[in-house]
Formats: sequence, C-alpha cells, structure tokens
Amino acid sequence: MLPIEEAFAKGDVYLNYSFEDVKFRYENKTGRVFRRFHGQPEVEASYTSNLFRDAMSSGTLITREEYYQD
Repeated sequence: MLPIEEAFAKGDVYLNYSFEDVKFRYENKTGRVFRRFHGQPEVEASYTSNLFRDAMSSGTLITREEYYQD
C-alpha cells in the first residue's frame, strides 16, 4: 500500500485507528471526512479533528471493504 501522504493525493482514503477503535473515510473529490466507531453508524467528522489527525499520523491504511466491516 501507499504511504498515507501519497494516498491522500491519489483518491479516497480509508484509515483504521485501532488505538481508539475508530475508522475514517476521506472523500478526495469533496474533502469530506467521515468516521465510524465499531458497531456505530458513520457520521461526518471535521478534517481538523484531533482524532482524525491522530489517525493520519498513527493509523493504518485499509481497503473500502475493511472500512465497512465491523
């Protein structure tokens, strides 16, 4: 997989941040960020959220399919 920084330049990004049991989805076309806690529905999040920033620095890239799995 690509390094996280390169992934953001290429398209949609899916991140797993296991420390907080949360996953993020970044839509490249719109710049919107969404998050899912385990067993919870997806909600829109802020790109400037500390939790999202932590996931960007310490999370791992996952596939679209992994993002939607619980």
